[in-house]
Amino acid sequence: MSVKSVTHLNFRGDARAALTFYQSVFGGDVAMVTYKDAGDVQDPAEADQVMWGQVTAASGFHVMAYDVPARLPYNRGETAFFISLRGDAAEEITGYWDKLAAGATVVQPLGPAQWASLYGMLTDRFGVTWVVDVVSDYNAS
Repeated sequence: MSVKSVTHLNFRGDARAALTFYQSVFGGDVAMVTYKDAGDVQDPAEADQVMWGQVTAASGFHVMAYDVPARLPYNRGETAFFISLRGDAAEEITGYWDKLAAGATVVQPLGPAQWASLYGMLTDRFGVTWVVDVVSDYNAS
């Protein structure tokens, strides 16, 4: 079993440009899935925005990013990042989720998602937002 935490940056329409820029700085590979790619278009104007993206480099650099849909609150100064906690074992991830959830505000309950066998989001009692998931072939890193 293994688990890894990654900084997850949030944007309002700039995720593609940011990921491309970070790749130009750090090298490595960039991967992006749009809302259209994932079949999760709720606003046609946002279909080509990034639902999930990342840059990974051989140096160990790794950052994830997405475009926050207009229907969700976004404040560049307050919700500019999440911590993404990814693992390959549901039991391990569920254990971390259960502990993080103590005193937290659950944004998205832990459960199956189109892109992961388990996915959830919560803001812990210290105000830090965590995106927790079990890596699938769809978005493995």
